[in-house]
Amino acid sequence: MWQVMSPDYEKLLNEYRKLWNNRKLEEDTDAENILKKAISRELRDENSHPRVRKTIYEKFYLAVKRIAHSDLDDKFKAALIQIHIHEAEGLK
Repeated sequence: MWQVMSPDYEKLLNEYRKLWNNRKLEEDTDAENILKKAISRELRDENSHPRVRKTIYEKFYLAVKRIAHSDLDDKFKAALIQIHIHEAEGLK
């Protein structure tokens, strides 16, 4: 299984951008803050029209599936999934 690394948020943010190459992310100097806010918005499905929004659980599943099937290195996959878990738990 994947080994979870201690977060280097700059690298993780760059890897996250590879998954969502057309997604506009906030202009901020704190990579950790940008990444966590982007994931939180993703899980709340704020990038979709309100009538077609999915639940947090559906979005979590789709995000993990997208990460797992990506070409990212396993250590980045594990770290991004861990952040998604943490953010999803905070939204319940």
